[in-house]
Amino acid sequence: MYRVIVLQLICAVLGTVCGGMMFGTTGAVGALIGGVACCIPNALFAWVLNRQFVSHQALQGLFFFVGEFAKVFLVIVILAAVAWLLPGVNWGAVVIGLIITLQANFLVFLVKP
Repeated sequence: MYRVIVLQLICAVLGTVCGGMMFGTTGAVGALIGGVACCIPNALFAWVLNRQFVSHQALQGLFFFVGEFAKVFLVIVILAAVAWLLPGVNWGAVVIGLIITLQANFLVFLVKP
């Protein structure tokens, strides 16, 4: 599960490079913010899933879906906080960093354990 987080961090760096090449320094910072906005909630969700808080089988599925909802909500909260705290951020670069980082989920199948 942590392989996905490592691949997401690698993709966030790749997105930062792409954002920097397209938009300059502000683009690199924006792409990094977009990548980190995706990596932090996913790392937190992976950590919580490994803790195994719920022992009942039926509640584990519910716990997974609630955690997934919380993860998406946390990404939205982070992006809203960026919009509020950094009004001059390059949103094109943020979206590029976010999209490239989200694609790491598809790359995990190409990496052998």
